[in-house]
Amino acid sequence: MRHAALGEPARLAIVEELVGSDRAPVELQALLHVPSNLLAHHLDVLERAGLITRHRSSGDGRRRYVHLERQALAGLVPESSVAIGRALFVCTHNSARSQLAAALWLRLAGVAADSAGTAPAHRVHPGAVAAGRRIGLDLGGARPRRIEDVDEIPALVITVCDRAHEELDPGTGWLHWSIVDPVPIGTRAAFDAARDELSNRISVLAGNAA
Repeated sequence: MRHAALGEPARLAIVEELVGSDRAPVELQALLHVPSNLLAHHLDVLERAGLITRHRSSGDGRRRYVHLERQALAGLVPESSVAIGRALFVCTHNSARSQLAAALWLRLAGVAADSAGTAPAHRVHPGAVAAGRRIGLDLGGARPRRIEDVDEIPALVITVCDRAHEELDPGTGWLHWSIVDPVPIGTRAAFDAARDELSNRISVLAGNAA
C-alpha cells in the first residue's frame, strides 16, 4: 500500500516536501501547483497508507498541518534538499522549543544557530533548561529576544510554533515544524518529548539520522 501511494508523482512530491517541513494544505497547493480537490485526494491516499498525519494548529484552529510519519516509510524517506548552514529557530515566547532547537542544531548539524520569538518571555523556561541538561545541553546563558532584534535573518529559518508561523506568515520560504508547546503542559515528559522531536527532525535534515 505504501508503494502504491508513492507511485504517483504528485504524492511523491508531497512526501519530499514534508521531509523538511510540516505544511498546511494551502502551502502544499502553492508549492506543487495542484488543485485543491486533487490535493485533498492525494492527502487522503497518503493518510490511508499511514504515511502522513493531519492535526489542528495550536494557533489558528481553522488550519491543519500535514506531518510526515517517517517510521512508516522504513528507510524509504528521500534525503532532504535543504542546504545546511546557520539557522534561526522561531517560536512565540522563545523560551523552550526554539532555544532547545538552536542548541541541538549546533550539536547535530555542527553549525551555529540563533533563536527568537514574536512575543519573548522574560526568561528561558526552567523546564527547557532541565530538558537540555538531561542530555548535556547548557541553556543556562540563553535569553529570549524578539525576532526584530536579530541582526541578519539567515537563509534557513524554521518556525517551531504554529502561532508564530501563522503570525509571521512567511509563505513557503521558511520551514515549519509543528511541535507541541511543552510549557502549558509543564511536565518533564512534555519538555523531553519536544526536545526529542526537535532532535529527530534536525537529525533527518542534517543527514545524521540513525
